[in-house]
Amino acid sequence: MRVPQCELGSIVGERAHPLSDTIAGLDEALAAVDAFDQALVAGLLRPQPAQAAGLTELAHAVTGTPLAARVAEAAEKAAAGAASEDHFVALAAARTALLGSVHDALMTRVEEATGRTHGEETRPAPGGRQPANLLSAARSWLSDLARAGWQGIDHDLVSGAAQVVSAMLPDPALRRLAILLDGFSAELAASCPGASLERIPVRRWGDLWSRAMLLTVPGAADVPATGTATGRLLPLGVDVQEHATAAQAQVHAVFEPADGGAPRLVRAGVSVPKPDTVVGAGLWQLLRPHLSLLAALSEGRSMDLTDMPVTAEGDLIWSDEQARPSEPADAFATARVALSTATAQVTAPLDRHPAGIAVPVFLQGYVVQKAAQNDAQEDAQKTVQKAVQKAAQEDGDALTFIVAGHPLAVDTDRIPTAGPLTPEAVAASGACIGLLRWDAGSFSVQPLAVETTVRKKALAIHAGGWAGGTTDKVGVKAEKAATDAVAVLRERAGRLLRK
Repeated sequence: MRVPQCELGSIVGERAHPLSDTIAGLDEALAAVDAFDQALVAGLLRPQPAQAAGLTELAHAVTGTPLAARVAEAAEKAAAGAASEDHFVALAAARTALLGSVHDALMTRVEEATGRTHGEETRPAPGGRQPANLLSAARSWLSDLARAGWQGIDHDLVSGAAQVVSAMLPDPALRRLAILLDGFSAELAASCPGASLERIPVRRWGDLWSRAMLLTVPGAADVPATGTATGRLLPLGVDVQEHATAAQAQVHAVFEPADGGAPRLVRAGVSVPKPDTVVGAGLWQLLRPHLSLLAALSEGRSMDLTDMPVTAEGDLIWSDEQARPSEPADAFATARVALSTATAQVTAPLDRHPAGIAVPVFLQGYVVQKAAQNDAQEDAQKTVQKAVQKAAQEDGDALTFIVAGHPLAVDTDRIPTAGPLTPEAVAASGACIGLLRWDAGSFSVQPLAVETTVRKKALAIHAGGWAGGTTDKVGVKAEKAATDAVAVLRERAGRLLRK
């Protein structure tokens, strides 16, 4: 029997696929992070024995590293309810380092599976001087949060961030931290009082708190030096993220340098504020004016770049003046020919987090299975069959790709409603361009585009198929609704201004 080939490799003897191999130490690292996060729930003003144990577990997890002595001291002080701001910074650093190690271990497996290498590590460029008083004020507020804990937050405590954010926003060097604090405090304010919360997003708030705490360290927010990119850009697909008041589109692509250098993976993104009435395909009206690459993606064209600024992490700082549409370029042809040889981007130190993994991959020759099918084949006993029926009712649309004999979950929840790609099209597909992600202990793939057969004709369906405009009835209807909504909002805003 011939084993289907794909970019994620094939079975070698009886060895498990790299993406399903157990990673030594990963569970222990995540357990230490969870233990510290639980300590933050009740707060560190008067820690209980269980909280002290969580702090000790975090300190033990970084034993033998350069952080060991400082974190051990910080854990001891925090367990006694006497932690200073510097101690909280050390604890945040330990937590971030552990998640960074998890990220690196997972990315090593991804590189084994894809056969792809990453670029060289870079150092940040020296940044401008940051006002120490504002960084200190932010650190003080974050320390107060840690002492109160998520169950102890109230509006008086959370509102303390407002003045700090207002003072930071005008300074570009502080804007990254300001926006993080603004969003974090708004999320906390919507959850006050903490004592009444039935469910606390422990990992998420721990992530936001530790990242913000580290960004209060002078120099931590310095960005890597940027270079320039001149050559051909071959789009692969677009990842769309939508919230009630904001939307973001991030195009993943292969860049071929004009000087004949090795191709590499790059990204170009745009974020815009939006009214909550603009949803689905209407998002493109807000995003298009800021990124001409979206039209090229929709039309299946490459773009020629000239001295386009690009960071060491592969993020293009997009400027329409330095890009022009070029010849047609099929995304699946790019994926088949160029994706496997493209060098992956490096990851900035503070961005080394498992949730940030989003690696472009190309899959073909897989078998698609639905959740009910997978579970029903495991055991024919009646009790198991009942469980399967219940799971099928609750999660009947869950899909799995069987890739080279190994299961890979398909994250259909990430497919945007702003395009023609649907879970049904993914289920009927024979090839897929997607983003490899990791969540809840396993890898999954987020489809960006698929090849399928419709009425005996091969067809490529892209999540960004409507990015440059569409004649599709559903897309046209959604765009018209968005146009009407924006027109009404502009008219109302005009009335207010006139008054």
